[in-house]
Amino acid sequence: MSADSKQPQPPPEDGAATADTTSLLLSHARLTDGRTVDVRMAGGRIEAVGTAGSLTAVGARVDLTGYLLLPAAAEPHAHADTALSADSPGPVSYAPDEVQRRATEAALLQLGHGATALRAHVRTGDVQGLGPLKAVLQARRSLRGLVDLTAVAVPRLLTGVAGADGLAMLRDAVKMGAGVVGGCPDLDPDPSGYVEAVLDVAAEHGVPVDLHTDGGDPARLTRLAAMAGGLRPGVTIGPGAGLGRLPLEVARRAADGLAAAGVAVVCLPQGGCGNTERRGVAPVRLLRAAGVRVAAGSGALRDVANPVGRGDPLEAAYLLASLGGLRAEEAYGAVSTEARAVMGLPEVRVEAGFPAELVAVRGGRLSAVLSLAYSRIVVHRGRVVARTSAVREYCDSAAALDLPRQARPERPPEPGSPPAGPVVRS
Repeated sequence: MSADSKQPQPPPEDGAATADTTSLLLSHARLTDGRTVDVRMAGGRIEAVGTAGSLTAVGARVDLTGYLLLPAAAEPHAHADTALSADSPGPVSYAPDEVQRRATEAALLQLGHGATALRAHVRTGDVQGLGPLKAVLQARRSLRGLVDLTAVAVPRLLTGVAGADGLAMLRDAVKMGAGVVGGCPDLDPDPSGYVEAVLDVAAEHGVPVDLHTDGGDPARLTRLAAMAGGLRPGVTIGPGAGLGRLPLEVARRAADGLAAAGVAVVCLPQGGCGNTERRGVAPVRLLRAAGVRVAAGSGALRDVANPVGRGDPLEAAYLLASLGGLRAEEAYGAVSTEARAVMGLPEVRVEAGFPAELVAVRGGRLSAVLSLAYSRIVVHRGRVVARTSAVREYCDSAAALDLPRQARPERPPEPGSPPAGPVVRS
């Protein structure tokens, strides 16, 4: 898929809230090119960018001194129906109210991390039918104006007699509001037939495709690329860790085939998900070298597939930089620019005219932000929708510490607590 992809934009779902009409000024924000600027937003878009102190506030103002301002992250691979279920006693509950509660909490958690758009995979069929999807769509409605959530319908079987119901249910899922069709062809007795069925439904309804596959079978990948080539609005696969286990030349040929077909790959640096049995990360550098668009997602968020999943896009970028060998700019791009492109969302830049989807992270350089990204301010549709403030305290010490200090608390410490010391905002 080319960098200037012209994927059609999906219409607002369920009357999604329009952009906030109030004005917001972000002052003294540092950009990755080293400039310190003011950014004024109105109507959900960036209205003006000027040197620090040059723009006047028409409405609210937020001082971003000490923060690095970035295009907001996007989450291209979440699992809303099972999120935050790892500690639940017994089997995962698919009761609608429980799924809605978990999906809402998970979306807000990821929003706080800086992701203003989410693509959530939701299982359909089996005994649960369309119940989990209905619950996630209800969560999406309750989150309007805070975060944009798109549901992916994930049927288990689509071929043969057993798959007939799944295929009918997949069509019903799209009519209900699922914005993407997907699934795991590796689990169907006829993987190629499964892919063909999904592509037919996608073409019929004009929606994107997002398939779970390990990618360890090069012949299967070749067939998938041949069937998917040229489909619009686009085809994505992931997590693709099996590509990294193939012989180098075989993996290169598979990557070339994916690139020629315009198939994007979403890797999961933080761990896998429930629809893939084997762990690992797709060979990101090999795929990028072949011209494949590669984004990074979070996968499982504290469910049985990954009980410690964080759902943090900046951690995914950190892992791509520290273990995957990408530069910090490339790594963050995988969770922002590339993730938005894979999801069919418009590009975001800190420039006038672009969508006001931004995240400010305390730190001066992108490498430092990926290393110690604690305090964050998230902007969606031109207004602040989430703040995370981290403060680290140290006890008094005889050592001479040249650290920034903050006023001590006015109230006395609780009995038995350590003495107050230097305070560092992170």
